Amino acid sequence: MTSDTSRILVDTAQRFFADRITPEALHRADAGEWLADVWAAADDLGLPLALVPEEAGGFGVDMVDALGLIRIAGAAAAPLPLAETMLASWLLAKAGLELIAGPASVAPVLADDRLELTREGRGWRLTGSAQRVPWGRVAAGIAVMAEHDGVPHVARIDAGGWTTENAANLAGEPRDTLRFDVRLDAATVAPVPDGIDGTALRAVGATMRSLALAGAIDRVLALTTHYAGERVQFGRTLGKFQAIQQSLAVLAGQAAAAGAAADAAAEAVAEGFRPLPIAAAKVRCGEAAGIAASIAHQVHGAIGFTQEHSLHHLTRRLWAWREEFGNEAVWNRIIGRHVAAAGADGLWPLVTAA
Repeated sequence: MTSDTSRILVDTAQRFFADRITPEALHRADAGEWLADVWAAADDLGLPLALVPEEAGGFGVDMVDALGLIRIAGAAAAPLPLAETMLASWLLAKAGLELIAGPASVAPVLADDRLELTREGRGWRLTGSAQRVPWGRVAAGIAVMAEHDGVPHVARIDAGGWTTENAANLAGEPRDTLRFDVRLDAATVAPVPDGIDGTALRAVGATMRSLALAGAIDRVLALTTHYAGERVQFGRTLGKFQAIQQSLAVLAGQAAAAGAAADAAAEAVAEGFRPLPIAAAKVRCGEAAGIAASIAHQVHGAIGFTQEHSLHHLTRRLWAWREEFGNEAVWNRIIGRHVAAAGADGLWPLVTAA
């Protein structure tokens, strides 16, 4: 895939989300509607296949460029499983399994959840449950990681192969509990590719959430700056008040830090799942999300909470996404373990290498 083609894909994504993720579409999603028409249009453009190699039917876009699509979707507060479908398609392609036609997701996403594979004749039986699976109820299929005799495998499960207990995150996006007890053909199960395990899967998911957070924070900054420049209070615009200027400067700093951290995480994934930049990005983007949401709503006042204003679509996702694929506490513990293992003499090389 040439860099020119990658830029075309990015430009296409920017136009698509600007045109299709409208206030009306967001209100439909808030009411619990699955935006099947919007997803079909995204699918027609091939956006969910950006991480899939050309020989497997995808675009084979460079990992960093492909992950950049998630940042664009995050800036639009897109209520679509683009990240999850990209992740599922990438995992299945890596395992040499057939891709899922339609929206997809991955399981398990929580470190404590376990799925088990047992032999059943020439096929397999998958059992277990997975909580907080993104978009589980609308998925045409799930790419799962499950263990057989302690060895991780990848399996493709088509819709109908699980039961669903519906739940949602703070943004109203499906985060369902899926229960599996299904027989699988041998052709739908494969050993996990070298270098990819449950930890790596969650690392890619955390990177995708970091990029989505960075994109949403960028958009929150733009909305808040615009509002402060047009809202008149006491005879002058809000942006003329020093306190507001200071708040906007802090918000801009958070947006810059989140963007840089998310970009570093994308590069770390492309270079083999280096854990520290990924952990640092998820922590930093999560911290920035809380600060950005607070400042944005302080500047907007009550109007930012109203259904008619677009701000709350973004800030609810900031609060929700920072908790997914590991929150700050989870990834700070990972950072702490690496720092402790490095010891005093290894601390500075560890910091500079990350």
